Amino acid sequence: MTMTADRPVTTEAAATKTIRAERLTAHLGAELFDVDLAQVAHDDALFAQLRELLLVHKVLFVRDQPISRADHVALAERFGALEDHPVAGSDPEHPGLVRIYKDLDSPAEHYENAFHCDATWREAPPMGSVLRCVEGPEVGGDTIWVDMVAAYAALPADVKKRIEGLRARHSIEASFGAAMPADKRAQLHATYPDAEHPVVRTHPESGEKVLFVNSFATHLTNFHTPTNVRFGYDYAPGAADLLHYLIRQASVPEFQVRWRWTPNSFAIWDNRNTQHYAVQDYWPAVRRMERAGIVGDRPF
Repeated sequence: MTMTADRPVTTEAAATKTIRAERLTAHLGAELFDVDLAQVAHDDALFAQLRELLLVHKVLFVRDQPISRADHVALAERFGALEDHPVAGSDPEHPGLVRIYKDLDSPAEHYENAFHCDATWREAPPMGSVLRCVEGPEVGGDTIWVDMVAAYAALPADVKKRIEGLRARHSIEASFGAAMPADKRAQLHATYPDAEHPVVRTHPESGEKVLFVNSFATHLTNFHTPTNVRFGYDYAPGAADLLHYLIRQASVPEFQVRWRWTPNSFAIWDNRNTQHYAVQDYWPAVRRMERAGIVGDRPF
């Protein structure tokens, strides 16, 4: 038996266990069974299984996990260092554990209900996240995830050719900052200037091509070349129309999985090849979530 700072873990016994995963859709998502996330947080063999399942299914779901915040953080830190958020606050005792609390005091905060990949306004967006439902409505408040590998693969061949090599600008100022006074919005932009990423990124572990534009993307930065522009007007479908067409691919149901939250249920997702949408259909009910976002690398 070995000891961790929080609990004893019998690694030999844990290594003999197999985490059972049941697929939820044809493209992405699996629910896990026969697993204790607190144990996974402190056991090399179990975490290796979890990481491999994440690469296969892109988003993993687990119910009935009444683990501590410390174990929640420990599990996420297995993947890498955690990051904070400039708008949503963190738990004071666990920096990096971001509180996404929606209650009667925040009926106008609807910034989650758009398909997005977390924090692509960063030069190095998060690798992934571990999200827990602390309290949720009796019905409603689901989250949808989207397989952006499948979304790219399904694009017509001429569109794939057109977007090869294109880059897009991603902005926190135009999203979270939109509801702020002008001075605070300018300060937010100065602290987090727009980031530029490839429209199609390569997943650093699987090598798969990923359609990598979402609601944080404001415009294409290298579309307006002599080949693409005629007399100041873009050839159809045009830069803006092309970007909007690509962003809308996340709304195709065939690429999605939808998860109904219950208290102490978790979602663990790969932010590099998925998008998600938090459905805000539950006000005035309360929905409180806690998310540990994992620092990622620069897309290529």
